[in-house]
Amino acid sequence: MASKRSEDEYGEKVNRAIVDTGVKMATGLAIGSLFSLVLFKRRSWPIAFGVGTGFGMGYSNAENDFQNKNAALLKRLQKAPASS
Repeated sequence: MASKRSEDEYGEKVNRAIVDTGVKMATGLAIGSLFSLVLFKRRSWPIAFGVGTGFGMGYSNAENDFQNKNAALLKRLQKAPASS
């Protein structure tokens, strides 16, 4: 089986980030709309808060996905004293 090319992995990460952020924003919109209609007398701030929270969560997940997961492990291994 052929290994994945780096640009394919990057493309998959971008697609996953866009979809994840979109889903979280849509969920925030739905929950904010529900709270706006039921609890807050049709005010608009719960909707904006829900969408903003969803965007922030999606952005945070994307940021973690794009960071190199092995960087911390490599730093620890380089600093560890060599055993004899």
